[in-house]
Amino acid sequence: MKQEAFEKTYGPVWERFRLWSDELSKGKARRDEQLHEEIAVQFPVLYRQICHHLSLARARCYSLGLQQRLNELALDGHRHLYRSRTPYLSAILRFLANDFPACFRDHGRFMAVSALLLFGTMLGMGIAIQMKPDLVFAMLDPGTVASVEAMYDPANRVLGRERESTDNIVMFGFYIYNNVTIGFQTFAGGLAFGLGSMFYLVFNGLSIGAIASHLTGVGYTETFWTFVAGHSSFELTAIMIFGGAGLAIGYAAVAPGRESRWQAIRNKTLQVMPLVYGGAIMLLIAAFIEAYWSSTTWPPATVKYSVGLALWAVHGIYFGLMGRRESR
Repeated sequence: MKQEAFEKTYGPVWERFRLWSDELSKGKARRDEQLHEEIAVQFPVLYRQICHHLSLARARCYSLGLQQRLNELALDGHRHLYRSRTPYLSAILRFLANDFPACFRDHGRFMAVSALLLFGTMLGMGIAIQMKPDLVFAMLDPGTVASVEAMYDPANRVLGRERESTDNIVMFGFYIYNNVTIGFQTFAGGLAFGLGSMFYLVFNGLSIGAIASHLTGVGYTETFWTFVAGHSSFELTAIMIFGGAGLAIGYAAVAPGRESRWQAIRNKTLQVMPLVYGGAIMLLIAAFIEAYWSSTTWPPATVKYSVGLALWAVHGIYFGLMGRRESR
């Protein structure tokens, strides 16, 4: 059949399908309910005809314009037939309650290695500086040490970086940028056979341990620890999660099995994406707490410590118990 006859024969079908697709795109307030009942019955049948016509147009080498028209109709039909009906809120709640913690446990061995690299080096550096205080200058330059001391000076009216109260939103943005940069560096480093993730985990562990131990040693214990108590559980756990996800990708690159190396990396990346999404949410929460709670000086130290310990306990319960039916 020539293209002209093909278009003349099936043109009315395509136009009706287009009108139906437009109708399905309307909001509930503008819908024609009677037409919707008709569409619900006949739309799948018409969609299959459109797909068949598209295949014929390609096989017969009809014009690109006709092929494009049919392709757009087929895409619209697919969107209406297979789009998710799950409300966004329900999908988010399901992700937080099931998918994220389940994926965390499914990659438990990588999380354990990531935790050892981050928290182990943090603890080791902290102990080393308590034994030999000058060791801090092997990790941090004198200017950075002086800047950190100025940030947590007990004479400051706010903890952390000095700013006006109206600048909280600015600091929130700064902390988001800083946290997300560290998180995604740690995750993306997994592409280098996991070596990049290991580097960033160790580097951050050494840096945090050096700063924490030095400030404790010079007597800024309360100002520093009350500042980090509130957001540390979200921030450090998220960095550990990004590191574990990066190590999982690195392991897939080193030991791809029967798959090609890039196919193994691609498949593992898709598997760990819930960790990336969940870790990003945790970093956003950490940035909010850091900007609006951690920097305040009015709550007693015992309150800040209690909140911090409670959040660490919540993290333990969340990743230990939530989403068990989803775990493999």
